[in-house]
Amino acid sequence: MLLEERIAADYKEAMKSKEAAKVSALSFLRAQLKYAAIEKKAEKLADADVVTVVKKQVKQRQDSIAQFEKGGRSDLVEKEKTELAILKSYLPSEMSEGELKTIVEAAVKEAGATGIKDMGKVMKVILSQVAGKADNTMVSNLVKEALSKM
Repeated sequence: MLLEERIAADYKEAMKSKEAAKVSALSFLRAQLKYAAIEKKAEKLADADVVTVVKKQVKQRQDSIAQFEKGGRSDLVEKEKTELAILKSYLPSEMSEGELKTIVEAAVKEAGATGIKDMGKVMKVILSQVAGKADNTMVSNLVKEALSKM
């Protein structure tokens, strides 16, 4: 079953069981998937495209949570955290920090990096390996840490 089909099936199930938070999150996600399909001029999106849309939604939720926490809106923080958990369930499992550190070390050697100025080279090598399997912010922080020790 394609990821897009799984999302649609979960949406229908959430509607039947009257799970308001899940219905809300999946409804918005399905709309974003439709926009992405229209942009690509495709009937159905590939799983990689669906993951990209879901990651974008996850990032928006994380940004919203940070903003609502600053504003002292704990009610909205909880709503966003619930939707974030629902969205994350559609993403492939992320790599652990230990696995990423190993990849970063190998990429630094592969790129022949000598300092922080070579961060772009290292990131290019890493992102091709971990695309969709790791948080880019975490990867960036690990690369900065590794290169600053040089």
